[in-house]
Amino acid sequence: MHCFRFCSLVALFSLISSVAAILPRSNEGTIVNLRVEGLDKTTFEGPIFTRGHNVTTASGGDHHCDGTNNGENPKPGPTCTSALDDASRRHGFTFDGTFFAEFDDFFITRIGPDTQTSTQFWGILLNFQFTPVGGCQQQVKFEDQVLFAFDAFNKQHFLKLTGPKVAKAGHPVTLTVTDGSTGTAISGATVDGHTSDANGKVTFTIAKPGVHGFKAEKSDSIRSNKVTIIVD
Repeated sequence: MHCFRFCSLVALFSLISSVAAILPRSNEGTIVNLRVEGLDKTTFEGPIFTRGHNVTTASGGDHHCDGTNNGENPKPGPTCTSALDDASRRHGFTFDGTFFAEFDDFFITRIGPDTQTSTQFWGILLNFQFTPVGGCQQQVKFEDQVLFAFDAFNKQHFLKLTGPKVAKAGHPVTLTVTDGSTGTAISGATVDGHTSDANGKVTFTIAKPGVHGFKAEKSDSIRSNKVTIIVD
């Protein structure tokens, strides 16, 4: 009898442990790649550790921002806007947003020096796709690409730049510019003063050894992520 009860308890605890291992833990933090592209420059770009938490703005007040907003997700977790908030606290820029109770979410109106106008607004993209919900509703996963882009809805492309991590000084290096949303090659974009061809390729030499960063830009597009190349 004692063995039966003991063995039953062991089996029960084993089952509970197995289920707990399968189910996602509540509000575990994660690291995402956050980028904020303003009107004239990149406000922030880099990895950010974040988890869902309350966010406070001057215009919107203090509200939870963990993905359970508006019933979007059953459990709290890290979100696009929680990542923005963490980056702003750690890297010395500010942002503002109004809060809409009907969506239980913030509407970002300013990041750094760039404030929305009657025709230019901030957009949120996750892995180069517009989020279907607001930034406090949209949860994120490890190494997701989170982009806050000024005037996002008037731009034709969201540039993505790829290239080698290392290169030799004085030797040609080729980078590729595409639309991150579609994968289409983008011609006419500039990278360090060089223009991409019909295949989105840009080839040039880097004269000096060191660590060099490059971004692609085009007037009708949101500028790209940064590609860092170590030159020896």
